[in-house]
Amino acid sequence: MRLLFLGDVVGQSGRDAVVAELPRLRKALAIDFAVVNGENAAHGFGITERICAQLIDAGADVITTGNHVWDQREALSFIEREPRLLRPLNYPKGAPGKGVGLFKAKNGGDVLVINAMGRVFMDQLDCPFAAVDAELNAAGLGRAADAIIVDMHADATSEKMAMGHWCDGRASLCVGTHSHVPTADAQILPKGTAYQTDAGACADYDSVIGMVKDEPIRRFLTKLPGGRMEPANGPATVCGVFVETDEKTGLAVRVEPVRVGGRLKATVPQV
Repeated sequence: MRLLFLGDVVGQSGRDAVVAELPRLRKALAIDFAVVNGENAAHGFGITERICAQLIDAGADVITTGNHVWDQREALSFIEREPRLLRPLNYPKGAPGKGVGLFKAKNGGDVLVINAMGRVFMDQLDCPFAAVDAELNAAGLGRAADAIIVDMHADATSEKMAMGHWCDGRASLCVGTHSHVPTADAQILPKGTAYQTDAGACADYDSVIGMVKDEPIRRFLTKLPGGRMEPANGPATVCGVFVETDEKTGLAVRVEPVRVGGRLKATVPQV
């Protein structure tokens, strides 16, 4: 099975790039299943129902999120009627929506997608390791799922790496989101799980993590609150990860970064 994961979509520029490039990538790479992190898609903060539908129409099978999931208040309601939109699994009991789902891939296989959120430098949610462990034990590779994707939305690289090793041998892909910078450590871990610490963002990289530079710089210089962060609107780079799995085990046999458009050096796997 061929999987594609795209990192955090930031604002209009990121959305436009994903809408343009995702159909091309799906065709060029013969993708069976695609996941997009959309938590910054609505002007940099959260996601709306219209934008969610736009990303799904462009080819996203599932949309994951993170700490900005509730920034657009409408998400509190429409997440209940859109099963393809996930929020972090380890939110306390009673939170709207769900953090895990089993979905059908283009090739007919079943893909389990898990969305978890870290706790280092972030909100103190329930333990992501315990939450992910329970789901992996409930629906293992080769049993309920032909492939398993874990989006670990976290700030600390150490927490993302720890989750990767916690999932090793039990998931097809464990990939980090939130940092908006693609890391150079795409690899297959010892027991067969594809891993990358951060997928990067689908955003204009002439920016500070996707935001217009002036306000973040001003805040660092003055340490004073001030204006609103605004998404940068230049040409965006679509950043993500491509994974190919073994049809029998569901474990990874290939993992490569994906970068298309914008300022960053392009890299697209050859298939």
